[in-house]
Amino acid sequence: MTHRIRTMSPHWSLLAPSAAWTGGIRRTSVWALVLAASLALSSCQSVLDQAYQPNVAPSKSPQIVDEVQKNDPRAQMGAREHPRIVASYGGEYHDAKTERLVARIAGALTAVSENPNQSYRITILDSPAINAFALPGGYLYVTRGLLALANNASEVAAVLSHEMAHVTANHGIERQRREEAEVIASRVVAEVLSSDLAGKQALARGKLRLAAFSRQQELQADVIGIRMLGEAGYDPYAAPRFLDSMAAYARFSSADPDTDQSLDFLSSHPNAPQRLELARRHARAQGMEGKVGDRGRDYYIEGIDGLLYGDSPDEGFVRGQTFLHGKLGIRFDVPADFRIDNKVDAVLATGPEDTAIRFDGVDAGETDSLTNYLTSGWVAGLLPETVRETTVNGLPAATARATADRWEFDVTVVRLNDQIFRFLTAVPKGSTRLEPVATVLKSTFRKMTPQEIASLKPLRVRVVTVGPRDTLTTLAARMMGTDRKLDLFKLINAMPAGASLAPGQRVKLITE
Repeated sequence: MTHRIRTMSPHWSLLAPSAAWTGGIRRTSVWALVLAASLALSSCQSVLDQAYQPNVAPSKSPQIVDEVQKNDPRAQMGAREHPRIVASYGGEYHDAKTERLVARIAGALTAVSENPNQSYRITILDSPAINAFALPGGYLYVTRGLLALANNASEVAAVLSHEMAHVTANHGIERQRREEAEVIASRVVAEVLSSDLAGKQALARGKLRLAAFSRQQELQADVIGIRMLGEAGYDPYAAPRFLDSMAAYARFSSADPDTDQSLDFLSSHPNAPQRLELARRHARAQGMEGKVGDRGRDYYIEGIDGLLYGDSPDEGFVRGQTFLHGKLGIRFDVPADFRIDNKVDAVLATGPEDTAIRFDGVDAGETDSLTNYLTSGWVAGLLPETVRETTVNGLPAATARATADRWEFDVTVVRLNDQIFRFLTAVPKGSTRLEPVATVLKSTFRKMTPQEIASLKPLRVRVVTVGPRDTLTTLAARMMGTDRKLDLFKLINAMPAGASLAPGQRVKLITE
């Protein structure tokens, strides 16, 4: 959730509650599907069972950044989509040390490119998601979440070289041609089914189809990328190794089946066993594992020491059942059996019996009456007779009930300074949970004290040296932000089952 609340959705349509509220409630959610579609221009698809082709080469006429804006209107898609991509992932992450690290890795890869005139614009996205992708014209993106998971430079190089290969082979331009061919059909669907959930699903599926690179294009990107790894002096086996790490992280994150991973790498780059085997075959063409290439371990972990981990201060923090936002100076709790998911545009929470919460906010503007605001038309299905003024921990507020299809809603708005904060609680019709859940939100929403704000610190990656008395258990106990401390410690340090620590070894911790 951003501290500039203006970016949040100003309207909730309760006429199609499944579209607004199945995110986090059902395993296959429309909300997650639409989110995935909105970010899918740079997605990749699994190689699956394609054959190994050692002689694949990049395009002889790549679309480079400077030429995109001057000579090729089709390839301007990269420039057009760049602001949306950045906004969808929480903005850019600026840290001089981390930026130098990524530039060093990308520079080594560019130097061995078979298209030496290709140039790139690399953006580190301020997101805990595990992702990297490219747009036509040399726009490359990597999330800080991916940088935190990687354990050496060769693993990041493996991801970047794959995405660079899509650019040098002009894969995005072919995808744009397919998008142009389908746009008429999409408009027809939008016009005929614009108010129908099926129409929204059809549009989302169309965008997801356009997002996928072809199997042949994925094969080309793997071949070119792993070859670049070796030629740049990196360990070519980093590609299959990091695919394994990302798959392990996906399993760790999906312990709750409602977790949305639409922003993560493996949601658009499926980690099929065939692809792993092909990656290993490509790497073996460059030499024996452990005998070829440098992993770049030492300078890499120095470069990510202090890297922001998890929620950004601009989006607030989740600590157990509590959401806290120091810049906005607010906090609230959700019931003990709920899970909070802090998104860029809203805070979502899901609980038992298909119960869900959405929290966001808007600029108050000229609003002088919260009851008038509730009845101004932004909530469809509102029951006017239920609207009433109230206070929430001394703050002016208003509440109402709404209904639509199979759902019942509690809508509560609270004013603080020039912001209106909005809670929407949804339960299936007939449920007895609506009032108890909404009461928890109303009773716990309050302004933070200056002391609370001062003590609220983000989590970061900290690199420590293993001491003679340190063990897996003692080091994992220092981890913060998770109740699965040992599992996450082993995961971010890529420690297989049965691994042990040695004095002098350097490992990553997640702490303040």
